[in-house]
Amino acid sequence: MMVLITYDVNLEDSSGQKRLRHVAKACENVGQRVQKSVFECLLDPEQLVIFKNRLLDIIDSEKDSLRFYYLGKNWGHRVEHFGVKPKYEQEGTIIL
Repeated sequence: MMVLITYDVNLEDSSGQKRLRHVAKACENVGQRVQKSVFECLLDPEQLVIFKNRLLDIIDSEKDSLRFYYLGKNWGHRVEHFGVKPKYEQEGTIIL
C-alpha cells in the first residue's frame, strides 16, 4: 500500500534538530522523499505498523506533527506529478 508521510518537527530547542534528523533518516530508509518533509512509502500492513511505531517513538507529540495519508494499492491513478522527475518509480525495477 502506498502511504504518504508528512512531518513537521518543532525546532525551537536543540532536541528538535535531533528529532528532525532522526525522522528524516528513518523516512529516507523506507521511502522516497518527494518534498522536504514529505515521503512516499510503499509498505505492506506489517511494515507500516512497525514503521509508524518507530516514528512515533522519535517525535515529541506535544511539539511535533506526523501525518499518514493512505493512498492504497491503486495510488498511481491518484497522484499527479509536475516538475522535476522523481528519482525512481516506486514499483519499477531497480538495477544496482
